[in-house]
Amino acid sequence: MHFSQYKRFPIIFVFKLIRLFMRLTFTLLCLFSASFVFSQTDTTENFDYSNFGDADGVKRFCSQKVLNQTPQRILSLGFEQYGGFSMPGISFNSKQLPTQINIAQVNAIRAQINVPVISTNKIIWQMGVNYWSSQYNVTNPTVNSFASALDKTALLTAGLNTTVFKPLNEKNFLIFQASTDVNGMFENAKSIQNKAITLSGTVIYGWKTSEKNMIGTGLARTYRAGRLLHVPVLFWNKTFNDKWGMELLLPARGFVRYNFSTTSMLQAGFELEGNQFLMQLPNTTPINTYIQRGELKPRIMWDKKLTGFLWINAQAGLRYNYRFDVVNRYDAKEDSQRFFSSNLGNPLFFNISLNFVSP
Repeated sequence: MHFSQYKRFPIIFVFKLIRLFMRLTFTLLCLFSASFVFSQTDTTENFDYSNFGDADGVKRFCSQKVLNQTPQRILSLGFEQYGGFSMPGISFNSKQLPTQINIAQVNAIRAQINVPVISTNKIIWQMGVNYWSSQYNVTNPTVNSFASALDKTALLTAGLNTTVFKPLNEKNFLIFQASTDVNGMFENAKSIQNKAITLSGTVIYGWKTSEKNMIGTGLARTYRAGRLLHVPVLFWNKTFNDKWGMELLLPARGFVRYNFSTTSMLQAGFELEGNQFLMQLPNTTPINTYIQRGELKPRIMWDKKLTGFLWINAQAGLRYNYRFDVVNRYDAKEDSQRFFSSNLGNPLFFNISLNFVSP
């Protein structure tokens, strides 16, 4: 891993996230420990409620999970690496011949924090922070200004997100999700501007037909394909038996799950990732351009409990180029607004992360 390629700004951001990760982990462990101690020292008289029937007029609500579902991550810190690939057809004007850039590898640091704000049987609300920094190791960085910028500065995404799960009754529920991200190639914090911000969101209405089946449908505003799209979504989490299940949020991701046990599971499927990234061309007067990056990742994932609430996740798969366009306008869609579109090579990748999960 070529850490020397990382600029001071992303490295400082990563160190702060790691420090926050450790503090939150310690705090959550203390809270769980305190909860356990108090539950053991409670002197309240115990009653056998099995002798009583259900209270009339008590409204019941469905939960947000199905049996044997993969554990939800509260804190996550991981490293990802792509193999080498080519980036052909790079050209910013008609006078310049298209040039091929060769990438030796891509190193990425990924971090995520999701903290419950409210967690009751009537509503679950959580807030989160995400960070994704990709450093391209270019073998021929002097071929043009784009190759030099890509080799010099990491492609960064950092943002806030919120998710609300609202059960309406025993069978129906709503899911609201929204996120705002700052995306771009930034030499320092001062180079961040509002044109680097993207807004995404999803609304889902669903049915929980049993403890093994949840299904819903809705609408999403997303940049996962590299440009702004409004698409219908299908949400479906289903456990077929003690071993097999599936977890879908189409078209963003979909996985088939095999449970070796309650502490070890294997998944196979895909995820679509990406966003729109601000980039300033290194001219005399800086010009804003935007990289529309979308990646389809077929992969196999293994989740394994290490101890307590600490799990490890290992992934391996293919990074398939869905879109890599460089355009001259925010949310550009017309051919006339595009500098170039590159058919990137499709390398293999791996990812490994440590995760603090919810009970």
